[in-house]
Amino acid sequence: MEHVPSPAEELALLDRELAQLDARRASLLTRRAWLVSALQPQAPDAPRWHTPPVGHGWAPGQSWSAAPRAAKPSGPPRSAQNVLLTLGGLLLTVAAIAFTLVSWGSMGIGGRSAVLALVTVAALAAPAVLLRRKLAATAEALAALALVLTLLDVYAVHAVAAPDADGLTFTAVASAVLAALWAAYGLALGKLHLPLPAAVFFVQWPLLLGAWAAGAPAIVVGWALLVTAVVDGAIALWGKGLGVRVTAGIGLAVMGSAALLTGLGESLTADGPLGAVLPGALLLTAAVAALAGAWRAPNGYAQVGGVVAGLAAVAAVGGVLRATVPGTWHVPVYLLCGLALLSVVRAPLPRGAGRGVLGAAGAVVAGALLWAVPPVAAVLLGPVELVAEVWAGAPDGFRGALGESMRWSESAAAPVVLAVVAGLLGAAYRWWPSLVRVAAPLVTPGATARAAAGAGALALGWGTLLLAAATLGVPYPVAVALETVLVAGLLLVAVRGAEASSAGPAGAAGGGRSAVAVTALVAAVGGAVRVGLLSLAAEAATYAVFGALVVLFAGAALRTRAVVEQAVLAVAAVVWGTVLTGCAARSLELAPHEAAPLLLVVPAVTVLLGARLRLHPVALPVELTGALGALVAVGLAVPDAPFLALVLALCGVLAAGAAVRPERRPAAGYVAAVLFVAATWVRLAASEVSAPEAYTLPVTVPALVVGVLRRRKDPEASSWTAYGPGLAATLLPSLAVAWTDPDWVRPLLLGVATLVITLLGARYRLQALLLLGGAVLALDTLHELAPYVVQVAGALPRWLPPALAGLLLLAVGATYEQRLRDARRLKDLLGRMR
Repeated sequence: MEHVPSPAEELALLDRELAQLDARRASLLTRRAWLVSALQPQAPDAPRWHTPPVGHGWAPGQSWSAAPRAAKPSGPPRSAQNVLLTLGGLLLTVAAIAFTLVSWGSMGIGGRSAVLALVTVAALAAPAVLLRRKLAATAEALAALALVLTLLDVYAVHAVAAPDADGLTFTAVASAVLAALWAAYGLALGKLHLPLPAAVFFVQWPLLLGAWAAGAPAIVVGWALLVTAVVDGAIALWGKGLGVRVTAGIGLAVMGSAALLTGLGESLTADGPLGAVLPGALLLTAAVAALAGAWRAPNGYAQVGGVVAGLAAVAAVGGVLRATVPGTWHVPVYLLCGLALLSVVRAPLPRGAGRGVLGAAGAVVAGALLWAVPPVAAVLLGPVELVAEVWAGAPDGFRGALGESMRWSESAAAPVVLAVVAGLLGAAYRWWPSLVRVAAPLVTPGATARAAAGAGALALGWGTLLLAAATLGVPYPVAVALETVLVAGLLLVAVRGAEASSAGPAGAAGGGRSAVAVTALVAAVGGAVRVGLLSLAAEAATYAVFGALVVLFAGAALRTRAVVEQAVLAVAAVVWGTVLTGCAARSLELAPHEAAPLLLVVPAVTVLLGARLRLHPVALPVELTGALGALVAVGLAVPDAPFLALVLALCGVLAAGAAVRPERRPAAGYVAAVLFVAATWVRLAASEVSAPEAYTLPVTVPALVVGVLRRRKDPEASSWTAYGPGLAATLLPSLAVAWTDPDWVRPLLLGVATLVITLLGARYRLQALLLLGGAVLALDTLHELAPYVVQVAGALPRWLPPALAGLLLLAVGATYEQRLRDARRLKDLLGRMR
């Protein structure tokens, strides 16, 4: 037999094991502390460490943690040393500036020159001595002081020796001298980190300030910026030290950007092709320099260089060509230049630089598409204005239906831009394998990229045709017919694409077809909405368009086998049919409440279609869409009570028809009962019936008899199904009338009846009787007691209700757990009822 220790023995065993684990953990932590302290830098005169024996103690009576603490170096940490040196250098710098600016005038020219020269030479010489004594931090601090002193020397020379010299010219020359001085000083004292970055900083200014001082034109300033940027790029590639390369990189970014912006600005403002040649030369030189740097730079920086080179080349060539065409066609010119960059896939460029050039091409294409967005948005959203003027008459042309906010003459080139990009994406989608082979040295296109190309080509092609019709100003009937045909074509693409993607092999091709199918489906639905809005200008066009849309979407839904696509198409067909019935009501000049019954034609069709489809996945979306149409009909009938009662009753008939099917019975049955009861109430209210029981009891009694028979046949049937509709048919209207009845007879009779129903529900464990009867009884009682409660509340002191509420909350809080258990028991009890 296996021995099982007693709880006391097991507890003692666990305590011993935990004590051993704690001891082992303490030993490891102590060892770790010693190792960390041993690895810290030590002062030259610090004692050497000796590896202690592995165990729990370093020496008798001394732990490992105490030993490292006792032997830790006592010198100040390096961070404190840096703070002290920085503060010292800062104070000396402030003193030097104060001396130069404040005490300068109290000395003669000789004294001033001697003092500055002496201090500067001392500050420059001291770092060499300090470096030999291995005091690098102190040497860096004095080098920083020397840098400030050299700047003060320049100020002193300008103030004393050359006070009449031009400030910009003097600063340019001084920057060149300081750059040479600090470059030589940094190369001589290679261990200092400050001089060479300072020299790079001074390099930025001589050419720029010199051109500015000479009053040179903007293009010359651009060349000065470009030359400076090229120097920065060379330093960033081959410079010594991280500080030098970072400083040069910042200078390259700033000066290079300024040079490119200067060249671009001059190119865009040129009066003709000849005027754009010089800015183009500047931009082309910048492109060559950026590409040369990208050739030698690491991969990430190479891509940036490739992007800059590509954009600069497009700006250079496009700027010259732009000056030869009208202003409307400027963007297509730049677009064609950007597309020419795609030839880089054949050039022997490094991978990073080639990717950057391709990125520049993509940026140009994206910019051109962004330029075409406003006219496309005007075409897509323009027909929304027709909702406020339904059947006001066909406009003079397509543009008349889109509003007058857009200047279409200035957007004549937008369809060309869309067509070019759409053709490019379509070609990439069509010849994808060849494109992959050609572009493989630079990029590795994936399936997602092909899907995006196909989807983009389809969407842009659709937008091209719409925008072309607007810019050409085609007649209104032609525009309506064209857009309807486009919707049909998109549906065809969607259906065939879905079939091909489901039947074809998986992979890039299958993913591309699927994306094209989804895009075509979305565009078809959007195009249908758009052409539907466009057709609202004329009555005949409205019937023709929505009739065609119903046929097209229904036919596409029958043709496709993809479940999601089929559901979307079927739902859209139901929506178009509902709109068509609404148009019929408008043609018949029916009031909104009179048109409500007519709108129930489509929901009736969806109920019949659901009975035909049964468990098909499309059945439920179609029926729910029809139910939304019925909800619209109910909303239209609200202003007229008799029509509202009629519509509610008809909706109840439709719900009852759906409840015949077993899969819809649980939900549709309840909905039908509620609709019938609501229709009864509304009808009684519309007829101003003061005694609704005379009409509801003849319904309640046979309904309860049917419920009893149902329960006898099926004891498991819910009491809500058997008795709920019959009881609600009388109790709820009687309650509504009792709340407005000043007499006491009806409330009394209703209270007695609901009390009996509640007791029967509790006796026979019938949930419907208990809850429905109890709720009506509570509301009826509340109505009868409300006046007395108001009187009592008015007689009580105002502080008493808050006090009672506080006591109630305290009591509930104190017995919260018990109340929670009671609520759970009540819930379980109700759940066990039928």
